Amino acid sequence: MNISLGQVAIPFKEVIKSLFGSHASKETWEYIIVNFRLPKAITAILVGIGLSISGLLMQTLFRNPLAGPYVLGLSSGSSLGVAFVILGAGILPLSLADFLLSSYGIILASCLGSFMVLLLVLTISKFLRDTMTILIAGLMFSSFASAIVSILTYFSSAEKLQKFTFWSMGSIGNISWPNILILFIAICIGLLISLFSIKSLDGLLLGENYAKSLGLKIKKSRRMIILATSILAGSITAFAGPIAFIGLAVPHLSKLIFQTSNHLVLFWVTIIIGAIIMLFCDMVSQMPGFDFTLPINAITSIIGAPIVIWLLVRKNRLI
Repeated sequence: MNISLGQVAIPFKEVIKSLFGSHASKETWEYIIVNFRLPKAITAILVGIGLSISGLLMQTLFRNPLAGPYVLGLSSGSSLGVAFVILGAGILPLSLADFLLSSYGIILASCLGSFMVLLLVLTISKFLRDTMTILIAGLMFSSFASAIVSILTYFSSAEKLQKFTFWSMGSIGNISWPNILILFIAICIGLLISLFSIKSLDGLLLGENYAKSLGLKIKKSRRMIILATSILAGSITAFAGPIAFIGLAVPHLSKLIFQTSNHLVLFWVTIIIGAIIMLFCDMVSQMPGFDFTLPINAITSIIGAPIVIWLLVRKNRLI
């Protein structure tokens, strides 16, 4: 459905023919499917999976239902890196500025910004016993990075501000096959680390003292969970920009639908639901029948925010 819907309507049969060896009846349909819609659909699946699992990890680690994949400041670090490139490229040599303003330069800047925040968070986590203190430190990093971005935007031209604003809206289109492969590898690494952390997550759900009684090494488990979240959320932000609410809403939906706190079940359920919701949001953003595409970040927020509010109201009613 995701591939067949869009500005150009393609019959479902033609999509199936194109994906499974045969060529579509029209060359234009074939070109649109293979070069635009299929890469975008795969990116949507990877983004939905990565952000949903990141949200599940953070909500369990901090035992906070409103924690998301970006609570450690990774998104703000990425935004800071991209802001330096887009808004501050004018002070750099022309050849270096041209490279940094390319798609690869922006991805590199986003990765470096996220990686710097990751190093700071991991360094601080070695010296802290309380997990909630790490959450506060992440929020402080986020505030600091946002303040610098605000200063850069204040002194920037309208053209540069527009480009940075478009990046901050998020986009899962125009990602090449080589970039999708890099993103796929990063997501697989993050998911593998998450899978090995399931026992730790089940223990942490009931508190750190209970986890210690099970023989878990709290600091090591915490670092592994933070590392997995950073790889997942950082790589997605680098290639697709900051995508809101998916990581916050999907873990709650998974728990609500399946009524379980077993992370082995939640892991696979969250992957499936996250991919489906992200594909659905992409379908809505394409606006079938219209000549424009809405920002994916706006759609995820429009769909995600009511879900989170409904979950909060439902929880308070049950209490």
